[in-house]
Amino acid sequence: QVQLVESGGGLVQPGGSLRLSCAASGSIFSINHMRWYRQAPEKPREFVATISSSGSASYVDSVKGRFTISRDNAKNTVYLEMNSLKPEDTARYYCNADILRPNMVINNYWGQGTQVTVSS
Repeated sequence: QVQLVESGGGLVQPGGSLRLSCAASGSIFSINHMRWYRQAPEKPREFVATISSSGSASYVDSVKGRFTISRDNAKNTVYLEMNSLKPEDTARYYCNADILRPNMVINNYWGQGTQVTVSS
């Protein structure tokens, strides 16, 4: 089995910063793309950022210049550094990853999410 566990969410004032982490564990051969999504109440889940195994990253336009995605392949962990946070960034943030299992099958996994609330 494989698990993705997010951490680092919380309540922050507008203009503040948070760093989210997502650690993958279990029966893993390697991890391809790792991604962050978010979902605000009564809205569809939205793509935020993605990073390849080699470190190539891309972002949704609304977070460009404010958020940075990174990863530590040795720790099977992806991070999301969030700066200049705005109330509209309030959402539950989910980690997603394409994981190659030892049986050489790639499966897509989701974490349970971590809540980020931006409010004064």
